[in-house]
Amino acid sequence: MKKVCILKGSPRKEGNTNALVSHFTKALESKDNIVKSFDLYDMKLEGCLACRSCQKDHTKFGCIHSDDMQDIFDAVMDCDLLVLASPIYSWYCTPPMKAVLDRMVYGMNKFYGESVGPALWEGKNVAIITTCGYRPDKGADLFEEGIRRYCKHSHLNYRGMLVERHLGYNTVFMDDAKAAHAEDFAHTLMAQL
Repeated sequence: MKKVCILKGSPRKEGNTNALVSHFTKALESKDNIVKSFDLYDMKLEGCLACRSCQKDHTKFGCIHSDDMQDIFDAVMDCDLLVLASPIYSWYCTPPMKAVLDRMVYGMNKFYGESVGPALWEGKNVAIITTCGYRPDKGADLFEEGIRRYCKHSHLNYRGMLVERHLGYNTVFMDDAKAAHAEDFAHTLMAQL
């Protein structure tokens, strides 16, 4: 049994990304894994100010913002796998996901203060679930590369990406093949942990 934290960056609860996440989650829970999800658009999440207040104490997240980010930090620290689930907007993730990524890279990595400290989340596993309108190699490639670099910098283990393409507003997105891909991705990731 593993603990999985899913950060959902889609503004549409019934959208394509959340449809994939739903099948992914069911596959995880069918094997008694514990899943904790956050709908980022429903949360109060401020942007990083690069003030470096979080660098003063190397033992905690320590952000000056008083918002919902501490809940995410606690769940990330408690999980075996962090899943970043976001549709692709302009070749990258959505605004609340980007805000969370910015806050975590500073708050979790104590590399930027007067003295260099640890990565509090070193060794955590990270995966991506995403959807896009372009071919995946031209739609989700920049986000994946950004997360690969993010993981390397933060001493995290990048475990892969599930990406599915939507062919347009007049087409049905979710089908049996995409559901099977999401379920297979869940099983593959659990086998890696």
